[in-house]
Amino acid sequence: MKHFHVSLCLLVLFLKALTRCTVTASEFQLEGDYLIGGLFNLHYVTSPIYYDRPEAFDCSSQPILIPNYRRFLIMRFSVEEINNSTTLLPNVSLGYEIFDHCSDTQNFPGIFKLISDNGSIQPWGQPQQQQLHRSNDSKVIGVIGPFTSTHTLTVAPLFMVDLTPVVSYGASISILSKNTNFPSFLRTVHPNKDVIEVIVNILLYFNWSWVAFLNSDDDFGIDGLELFLNRIKDTDICLGYTKALNDNTNYSQVFKQIEAQKINVIIAFAPKLTAEALIDSAIQLNITNKVWIADDGWSLNTKIHKMDGIKNIGTVLGVSQPLVTIPGFSDFIYSYKSQILYENAGQQKFCNQICNCSNLTAEYILSVDPSFSFAVYSAVYAVAYALHNVLQCGKGSCNNNMTVQPYMVLAELRKTNFTLLNQSIRFNENGDPEFGSYSIVFWNSGAVQEIGFYTFQSVNFFINTTNIQWHINKVPTSMCSPKCCEGYAKKPNGVQKCCFTCEICPNGTYINSTEDPFTCIHCKDTEWSEEGSTSCKLRVVEYIAFTDTGAILLIIGSCAFMGLTLAMSVLFAINYNTPVVRSAGGPMCFLILGCLTLCSVSVFFYFGKPTTSFCIMRLLPFTLFYTVGLACFVVRSFQIVCIFKITAKFPQLHSLWMKYHGQWWIIAGAFVIQTLLLLIGYCYGPPVPYDERFWYRDKIIVDCTINLKATAGPVIFLASLCSLCFIFSYMGKDLPKNYNEAKAITFCLLLLILTWIIFTTVYMLYRDRFIIIFNALAVLSSLYSFLLWYFLPKCYIIIFQPHKNTQQYFQGLIQNYTKTLSQ
Repeated sequence: MKHFHVSLCLLVLFLKALTRCTVTASEFQLEGDYLIGGLFNLHYVTSPIYYDRPEAFDCSSQPILIPNYRRFLIMRFSVEEINNSTTLLPNVSLGYEIFDHCSDTQNFPGIFKLISDNGSIQPWGQPQQQQLHRSNDSKVIGVIGPFTSTHTLTVAPLFMVDLTPVVSYGASISILSKNTNFPSFLRTVHPNKDVIEVIVNILLYFNWSWVAFLNSDDDFGIDGLELFLNRIKDTDICLGYTKALNDNTNYSQVFKQIEAQKINVIIAFAPKLTAEALIDSAIQLNITNKVWIADDGWSLNTKIHKMDGIKNIGTVLGVSQPLVTIPGFSDFIYSYKSQILYENAGQQKFCNQICNCSNLTAEYILSVDPSFSFAVYSAVYAVAYALHNVLQCGKGSCNNNMTVQPYMVLAELRKTNFTLLNQSIRFNENGDPEFGSYSIVFWNSGAVQEIGFYTFQSVNFFINTTNIQWHINKVPTSMCSPKCCEGYAKKPNGVQKCCFTCEICPNGTYINSTEDPFTCIHCKDTEWSEEGSTSCKLRVVEYIAFTDTGAILLIIGSCAFMGLTLAMSVLFAINYNTPVVRSAGGPMCFLILGCLTLCSVSVFFYFGKPTTSFCIMRLLPFTLFYTVGLACFVVRSFQIVCIFKITAKFPQLHSLWMKYHGQWWIIAGAFVIQTLLLLIGYCYGPPVPYDERFWYRDKIIVDCTINLKATAGPVIFLASLCSLCFIFSYMGKDLPKNYNEAKAITFCLLLLILTWIIFTTVYMLYRDRFIIIFNALAVLSSLYSFLLWYFLPKCYIIIFQPHKNTQQYFQGLIQNYTKTLSQ
């Protein structure tokens, strides 16, 4: 809207100036049945000029732009070629009105000439009035140009009012693609987003992630910067420095900033004049060893390419429009320049159209930057084909009886689809071209060399790096921080994602650089990884299988234990009434042996993959029946001490004990108490399978949980019985030899305590799967301690020393003990 307001404000002023201009050169005008307007900035304003009264701006007083003059001639050639065609617009002559639009704010007479009729602008009124004015309408059916984005934004709204087609050959700013703002605008040059896409692809191809973006301080450059920032958001590219360039730019400060940031790649997104000033400053300031990426506005600029010292600035790559040879154009230039033209030749209808170019040779014109040549050529042909369709032209004739309005040409333009120099010319719904491609060029010492291409219809990107002669003899690098090695994560160092330090990922984590190079991802519980990993490995699940060697040995040991207890039970049953069996406990021996046998069953549940039932059966049989066994030994130890030491002092206590069978009440009470404690503990927290992942990173040990609160009661009760048994047995350590079961019990208890102290220590320090075997071994050792050190000696006496298993032998030992006490 800003540009439109400028247009309206200047409208009245320049309409006054319009009538005061009298002279033009014939190059700018050609009569015809229909006219095409042309806007070319043949000259450029070097600095702002201020006036105290409205008057036409003298473009010819400003420096000439030879590449734009070349494009100007291409429009003239295109119209001449169309007029000579027998198939396109037959019997219809096409003319042109071309204006030197050298300023976007002070050069409007040409614009108003194109939209006026006889020096006045007729605003549309009611439909009836429109019909009255139709006969006096301008013959201009479309406009080619302007070239720059800023010029287009300024003048395009004036043509949008009556939908006059504006086909630009150089304006690439993004906003022009909005149909709502510019309904009759089309262009034959790709919008800025396409150029930015190619530039970003070049950066990604060479892994340049730390770049500077220097853009012109105008609509074109600002749009390019915004598009570049949006495009690199999801890439590894970072913008290390950016600067908008204008006539007041301090280039020394710009390059100091770039050097301070250690940036080796500079993108120059600017038109011809700004780029020339930038490169010239780089040469003067001795800026070397950089990679320069040029946009299509100056990538083929021959003036820059021929500057003294251009080789010293580094390597120049560029994005350019493909060089399309237009047949007959060279002949047209030579033919035209062979005629002697004078700028003051003849009086014309309009002022301020002086080229100042009669001294230019044909060779020089053909040697300058050929960019946008095909864009002008195809723009003129697009309007011509649209007019061809409006006039319903057929073989050799057109319908010349109809009145052609600009909006009718616009409608056909949007449907355009024709072939021109092997390219299919058509536009999309936004008026942007759906044809063409980009070349990727390298500034060789001799000439600009094409090294790759980028096509749009089927996206295809290619660079032949073998043709590039780098300034350091290898592909330069440009990065804020060196690339991290595998297994290292990037830790941001500042606001830029390209500036980072590398930290190795610790154990149990890995880095996926393609998805997130900044985060070490934790492995799952079932996985593990070493330091600096890029993936996780599955943990090995371990438990003691029944086929394990240790398991087999312990199962054999448990089975052997059951066999020994059965054999001893049979032996004791046969010799039930002998003194040895009676002194060992009599009927209580069978209870103890039975409980020890039931305890050994728990050993089988330590092997195989743990389940809840397996975990319960590991503890329940051993804890419950070992309690009964210990209770038996407590009672037995108490009875031995009672007979020899307490009976004489407390005879009544002994009689009550014997009368009411106190020993069985104690055993039954211990059984009931332990049963209740186990039930309460299992209700609170039963043992269940769990995966031990803490001790080993590469494997999972499948074991059973031990809930300390749930098992505290049964264990404390078991320990209490063990303590009582130890106390009573220790009190009877000096009893007669054959009656000294107390010594055997004491020794068995010492083995029991030592076994579980060793197991507890190992369990706290070592958690491999073999701890399960060690646990089963501790259980079996606890059982074997009583079997081997309490029952086995008695079996030995029964079998191998029967003379000691007599009443007389035992009475003799008691009498000797009594004599010892009396002395």
